[in-house]
Amino acid sequence: MPVEVGKIIEGTVAGITNFGAFIDLGGGKTGLVHISEVADEYVKNIRDFITDKQKVKVKVLSIGNDGKISLSIRQAQEKKKSTAPTELQWNSPEKSSQPESLDDKLSKFMKDSEEKMQGNKNRVKPTRRNNGFGSNS
Repeated sequence: MPVEVGKIIEGTVAGITNFGAFIDLGGGKTGLVHISEVADEYVKNIRDFITDKQKVKVKVLSIGNDGKISLSIRQAQEKKKSTAPTELQWNSPEKSSQPESLDDKLSKFMKDSEEKMQGNKNRVKPTRRNNGFGSNS
């Protein structure tokens, strides 16, 4: 299968580095999947997601003038999109017909922050320490 930008093709993991994985695409072509293109979630250790010699589907993102091929595993995966709204979307009290204004968001943040600060003040008990110089006053 020819390697073209936008195509999803299958390859084999040929090597893994800290920054990504090299994928053998066949026909003497190799591409790189950067660590940020391995999964939709944060990838700290790429070996938690792929292994050497593993067959993977990749999307061809770009082919440089120098022949370097940039690939993505996460973009090659089928996205599960639901067209029906979820129960949370319909019944969420946060959802309203109008977006929340900046003033509303700020007001809510200040209220939540003040409540948390009050909770912290109730838990912290002041203590007096003797500094070794006589009086504590």
